Amino acid sequence: MEVEHPGGRLVAAGGEDDNSPVEQVRLTVPTTDDPSLPVWTFRMWTIGLISCTMLSYINQFFSYRSEPIVISQITIQVAALPIGHFLARVLPERKFRVFGRECSLNPGPFNVKEHVLISIFANAGAAFGNGGAYAIDIINIVKAFYRRNISFPTGLLLVITTQVLGYGWAGLMRKYVVEPAHMWWPTSLVQVSLLRALHEKENLRMTRAKFFLIALICSAAWYVVPGYLFPTLSAVSWVCWAFPKSVTMQQVGSGMRGLGIGAFTMDWATVVSFLGSPLVYPFFAIVNVWFGFVLFVYIMLPIAYWGLNLYRASTYPLFSNELYDRAGQEYDIRAIVNDRFELDPVAYAKQGKIHLSLFFAVTYGLGFATIASTVSHVAIFYGKEMYSRYKQAYREKPDVHTRLMRRYDDIPNWWFYGMLAVAMAAALVLCTVFKDEIQLPWWALLCAMAMAFFFTLPISVITATTNSTPGLNIITEYIMGLVMPGKPIANVCFKVYGYISMSQAVSFLTDFKLGHYMKIPPRSMFLVQFIGTLVAGTVNMSVAWWLLTTVPHICDKKHLPDGSPWTCPGSHVFFDASVIWGLVGPRRIFGKLGYYGALNWFFLVGLAGPVVVWAAARLLPRHAGWIRLINLPVLLGATANMPPASTLNYTAWCSIGAVFNYLVFRRRKGWWQRYNYVLSAAMDAGVAIMGVLIFFCLSSRDITIDWWGTRDINIDHCELSICPTAKGVVVEGCPVF
Repeated sequence: MEVEHPGGRLVAAGGEDDNSPVEQVRLTVPTTDDPSLPVWTFRMWTIGLISCTMLSYINQFFSYRSEPIVISQITIQVAALPIGHFLARVLPERKFRVFGRECSLNPGPFNVKEHVLISIFANAGAAFGNGGAYAIDIINIVKAFYRRNISFPTGLLLVITTQVLGYGWAGLMRKYVVEPAHMWWPTSLVQVSLLRALHEKENLRMTRAKFFLIALICSAAWYVVPGYLFPTLSAVSWVCWAFPKSVTMQQVGSGMRGLGIGAFTMDWATVVSFLGSPLVYPFFAIVNVWFGFVLFVYIMLPIAYWGLNLYRASTYPLFSNELYDRAGQEYDIRAIVNDRFELDPVAYAKQGKIHLSLFFAVTYGLGFATIASTVSHVAIFYGKEMYSRYKQAYREKPDVHTRLMRRYDDIPNWWFYGMLAVAMAAALVLCTVFKDEIQLPWWALLCAMAMAFFFTLPISVITATTNSTPGLNIITEYIMGLVMPGKPIANVCFKVYGYISMSQAVSFLTDFKLGHYMKIPPRSMFLVQFIGTLVAGTVNMSVAWWLLTTVPHICDKKHLPDGSPWTCPGSHVFFDASVIWGLVGPRRIFGKLGYYGALNWFFLVGLAGPVVVWAAARLLPRHAGWIRLINLPVLLGATANMPPASTLNYTAWCSIGAVFNYLVFRRRKGWWQRYNYVLSAAMDAGVAIMGVLIFFCLSSRDITIDWWGTRDINIDHCELSICPTAKGVVVEGCPVF
């Protein structure tokens, strides 16, 4: 049922029978719409394009620094509100015609739909990856790590095509992961809650807007302490302080490079830095992450490291993503690369096989299991439903939000087909004309795109229901490493085309769900997302090229001056992956020529796991309710962010998530409905705003405080946690057992 306001503008939907079946959505998303609100305004385009450019520049710039700061779209959302209201007051109301349509610089008050599109622009600027477009890391490792040449046009085309490719098939899947009510995309609810708080008027003493402002001020004020005055509060590991000379106890107590027993944090940035806000995730997903984390970190890892000494684990640190030789020393990668940018077998044989820390090796095994379980989980638990929806897509009764959205013109499918064709053609040009620079043959590009297309739907389903997104990085690296070993750049290019085109598709669908909830015309969503991606990719590449060509020894820790911040932490992980999967190849590490072949069994474990869960639910119908909540792609992929995430990130994240999405949600549902997502947005925005102020006002001017709480580069004061425990292994700064 739809009812029009007497003024002819407000459209409301009535009836509980067709409202969302998801309680969090019913508590957060309004079932009203005002189709008369203008969206294609001068204000939207001006604020949106500037926001996209600034966010792309800042995030890409900071990604090269030792302590990267990622500014999220929430910061832009907060800043856009006063700017939008200011422009609504000062811009002239003169009307003019564009393409036969009457327009105005100032069509009225700044409205929520303009704000949503500005948020989409900002999200494009905060592109997926280490603070920018993921493909930038290819340019980083070519120029800064391997010290080879790649041209600017090649890099720009690589960035743009990888960012745009996934949009084509994402648009064709909207019918299955955006319109269905049970595909609720939890992360979108934060945006909805914040936007409502900023725009809706409430007759309450503590409105959501006032609550947001208070929480933002408190978050920003407190971040001065762990962010500048007392960094140790970001990772308090009291066990290390109690046992300053014990390697084992520091391995147990360190929250940054150990098990984190007894460690805690008083820094919101530590809580959200790798996993996002815990207030966003549904409780069952948090439980799955916690059980997966405990199984791996607190059960499997200690038994294998201290009990079994599996893979000579004690020769290497407990937690490390570095590559080592047999003696426990860091591996000299440049010594095994020949002039053709390929593996030198003679030099590799002389230096010996690559070794990984036990922790790093097993995370790869869990990655194998995660991607396999994603396929079987979605097929078993959602396959029948998807097939039914495919057959009844045009006959099924829509819910309230889908029905309201049908008032707007849908996006023609040829838009998606056309964009996909252009992006594929540009990528094929890259793989033929510039083949010498990226090593990737055209047939490998097509295989990468086929893999991304195949996995987009199941991974979108996982994201839409749990807010966790399994990645394709490991499986794409593995496959290309088997097909074309010894070619590191071909491997990472295959990974980026296979992984990021899928990830961009999921990002596109996430934005579409936000637009679905906020009743934004689909064509406006499409154009803003597409244009924002082109702008952001160009800015990302320009900033990266500027830094790589002007900062001496950027990313090279051994040759950088003392105290230099240009260490590129994210690119180091990317570089290690290019060595493992591309240069050396999986056969020499996970095959018969390496030490870690047994980890391939994780594929079978992941594939069979959801079948076991499904069978248990059928055999134990009395317990089927909670058994079906066991989501193995989330459980097995719980530690996918380690490294660079630490145990402290996980323990703090799970604890806070359980408090708000279990205790508060059950016992104070009214408070949770009104303030939970608003609090999440305010905490993020406060940290981001104060982080930028601290950098530009203090850190960039070398204004520092020198005392015990700021002096140690290891903020948790667990210097010995990075040491091996095997007898006779000599590592600088570590005791010899």
